[in-house]
Amino acid sequence: MSRVIRTLISGVFAVSISLPPVSAQQAQAPANDPTAAPGPQKLTKEQKRKQGRALKELDKQYKEWLNEDVIYIISPNERTAFLQLDTNEEREQFIEQFWLRRSGNPDLPDNDFKEEHYRRIAYANEHYASGIPGWRTDRGRIYIIWGPADEVDSHPTGVTYDRPMEEGGGSTSTYPWEKWRYRYLEGMGNNIELEFVDPSGSGEYHLTMDPSEKDALTHVPGAGLSLMESMGMASKADRFTRSDGTNLPTSLGGQPASMNEFNRLELYAKVQQAPPVKFKDLESLVTSRVVRDQVHFTWRTDFLKVTNDTVLVPVTVQIPNSQLSFQAKDGVHSATMNVFGRVSTLTGRVVQTFEDAVSRDFPDSLFQQSVKLQSIYQKAVPLRPGLYRLDLVIKDVQSGNVGVVNTRLAVHQYEDAKLDSSSLILADQIEHVPAKQIGAGQFVLGSSKVRPRMEADFTTADKLGIYMQVYNLKADDNTHKSSAAFQYTVKKGAQQVMQFKETSADMKQAGDQVTIERLLPLATLAPGKYMLEINATDTITNQTITRTAEFTVKVPAASPVKSAANTAPGR
Repeated sequence: MSRVIRTLISGVFAVSISLPPVSAQQAQAPANDPTAAPGPQKLTKEQKRKQGRALKELDKQYKEWLNEDVIYIISPNERTAFLQLDTNEEREQFIEQFWLRRSGNPDLPDNDFKEEHYRRIAYANEHYASGIPGWRTDRGRIYIIWGPADEVDSHPTGVTYDRPMEEGGGSTSTYPWEKWRYRYLEGMGNNIELEFVDPSGSGEYHLTMDPSEKDALTHVPGAGLSLMESMGMASKADRFTRSDGTNLPTSLGGQPASMNEFNRLELYAKVQQAPPVKFKDLESLVTSRVVRDQVHFTWRTDFLKVTNDTVLVPVTVQIPNSQLSFQAKDGVHSATMNVFGRVSTLTGRVVQTFEDAVSRDFPDSLFQQSVKLQSIYQKAVPLRPGLYRLDLVIKDVQSGNVGVVNTRLAVHQYEDAKLDSSSLILADQIEHVPAKQIGAGQFVLGSSKVRPRMEADFTTADKLGIYMQVYNLKADDNTHKSSAAFQYTVKKGAQQVMQFKETSADMKQAGDQVTIERLLPLATLAPGKYMLEINATDTITNQTITRTAEFTVKVPAASPVKSAANTAPGR
């Protein structure tokens, strides 16, 4: 079917599910009726009641998708249309079209918009939680809708603040606050500045329209005076009689257009609206493949919570370099493999695919040693909890040999108010990445690069990387901070050989989610097989979870090849 025909068919379907049905009277209105209002009609009370009933009757997964996953990016028309659907099959088709209409390139198997959206949710949960999940905070909302700001001016402990002249001049002290600057936002223009203030000191920053809200001395007589107030030309009491929604001091000169109360109100409203949709009607095709099992490789899947109804699933594949066919040219040995992955429901509906070409290059001097090592690749895909089929295919480009894995994939369901965790990942590398690389690229989980050691095989010269996220920690009613204790135990058989503890306060993490990132030296351990056990306890609710992982310690080889040779191909 041609691209044009497919687009037209998809367009008819997209329009049919994106617009609420009109009444017979509306349908008969003449096209040139000047009284007909463009766009969606205002809902009546009865329509609102019907939507409320429809929302209550939705299955949990669809309700959470609507009220958590896409709450900030779904348009009112789309929300209305979704609530008018009758069957789960229609809802699944709607969700597929929802993501395709926003994809930067719907002809590719990976949906860049969807992956970026769930990466932003995960980042918000990790960095902006404050007694409530990070995605529910104002900073989390803006980050999820518009992405990272181009510039962030952060003052987490408050500062002495010299007001600009348009804010009245003079010095004062402030609450914790941040200013985010976007060079351009579609529909709003250039140099968009947003301020977030934490007047309670609890970490709960909220978006404000009032530049004076960060002023900690506003209600302190005789303190934090502006220039005109310090010269006796204005009274501090004048701040509380303004009609523009602020408590700013009187300024000496005029104010820029950005300070106009109507411009500030308009910006405050627009910045919290769903962003425009890139493509209105698109569809994608998925092709099936038949493969031969000639290349043998290992694989693993991990699970990290993004929302209650969305789980990030890193799929990691490792292949021995000896399985690849290398060609020598100009003193360099090169091999290329194509990696294909597909996740489908048990009924055969494809929900995710990914495909990459991955290269390995070794100079003559390192080739004989490097060919004994492994190449590792990872792709993280967002999925809903449930049961799936995972197909993995690797093809060696030079020889044409192909390896395949078809397996069951059960994605974990994270429940509300129940202490839970991600997979426990044993890694040979854990390091923080630059801000521009957060959430992007292979092995990047949030703000860290975590490369799993697939065989959990370490030497006494290595450090054992430990990575795990703990979810649903309860905040104290008074401090609005969580409190958790973590105990790490290493056992050899029934014998305990190592144990240490730490708390969330030690880790300087006080949200509902805590991320464990540790590098454990293994020099004191004798060669053998070990078990790592982590007990995580919410000291407020007294809930405890336990996660374990086995690993092996060996004596390092006499002449080891640098570990950098055993990295993700193509990086």
